[in-house]
Amino acid sequence: MDVKLPNLGEGADSGTVVNLLVKAGDTVTAGQGLLELESEKAVATIPAPAGGVVGQIFVKLGDKVSVGQRLISLGDTAAAPAAAPAPAAAKQAAAPPIAAHPIAELPPAQPGVEPTASPSIRRIARELGIDLTQVRASERGGRIVMSDVRAYIAQLQSLAAAPKAAPAAAVAEKPAVESVDFSKWGEISKKPMSMLRKVIARRMTENWNAIPHVTQFDEADITALLELRKKFAPAYEAKGTRLTLTSFALKAVAATLKKHPIFNSSLDEVANEIVLKEYVHLGLAVDTDAGLIVPVLRDADKKSLLELSKSIEELAKKARDRKVSADELKGGTFTISNQGGIGGAHFTPIVNKPEVAILGLGKGALQAVVREKQIVQRMMLPIAISYDHRVIDGGAAARFTVDLLAALEGFKEADVTL
Repeated sequence: MDVKLPNLGEGADSGTVVNLLVKAGDTVTAGQGLLELESEKAVATIPAPAGGVVGQIFVKLGDKVSVGQRLISLGDTAAAPAAAPAPAAAKQAAAPPIAAHPIAELPPAQPGVEPTASPSIRRIARELGIDLTQVRASERGGRIVMSDVRAYIAQLQSLAAAPKAAPAAAVAEKPAVESVDFSKWGEISKKPMSMLRKVIARRMTENWNAIPHVTQFDEADITALLELRKKFAPAYEAKGTRLTLTSFALKAVAATLKKHPIFNSSLDEVANEIVLKEYVHLGLAVDTDAGLIVPVLRDADKKSLLELSKSIEELAKKARDRKVSADELKGGTFTISNQGGIGGAHFTPIVNKPEVAILGLGKGALQAVVREKQIVQRMMLPIAISYDHRVIDGGAAARFTVDLLAALEGFKEADVTL
């Protein structure tokens, strides 16, 4: 049998081979990993659908493959000669792999014709009042995916924002990108952008261009917090995890978001509504060799410090090993980026759309500060909160910051005791 690339999930129809886990002649069992495929920010393991002996491997490292494309052939463990394929099977084996269609070749939308789309896409369309017969499908067979819906919404927004009677000459065109030959001035070396780096570049550009950013700066006195961490760290280690500053930060942020739900919201630009979320799912920016990955820690407001500490370690390890799933990268309501372990102080983090705010933490430093008219030495933590000024005003940001500082500086032994 031929092992073909299965559907990778909504909106994902291709990936890049980053690791081959077997070679020709290997005997594998059902469910055993055959290769690893990078898609967007996640690396997925493609399992064997059945046991057998690996025959031919049709792909190599670096190949980009599409859904339906042959990856590996599996033979009978008894090495029995393969029976001649039935006509239908032979026809299927000879079918070319599914490839992504260039945008220029996509068929136009067909009003009145019932489109093909998943139940989740149809539900979203109903909620947003979108007529799917007007949406241009990019998938083979005319199937509509989430990227098609987003493109349709973007088109509507562009039409709505365009001046009604603007002359053609008044429309500014984006200047063409020019290639520069840097070798004219000295020695250079080149390396291709990985799929992950391309995704990061695209999303950061989209977020920066779409959101009017404002960043609020302050410093938290974490002297008492670090004393608590030092006192209780051995007890947490005995439970198999580490009590870190990030654990306290997540706990403090979750509590502050419950007081200020506007920071735990999203802007629905189609309906012109602010969506307030009752759940608190915190994105945790993880620095990896391949680039920045933001897995999501769900229901952070319902977790203890011990549970948060364990979840942080598990998600960070999966992110660095590129084992985080696509679902674990979605659904965040607020993101935390902690650069304290690397160094640096204040910085301006970019809001992770569709979220409306993000917290940046720098490296704590000993400072001379005034407490009760006395100059004392305290450990001060730089914090930076970037927010979407379309949704959040400066006064709300200042109040959120005040309460966040109070949460970071107000931990008691009862909050940490196991």
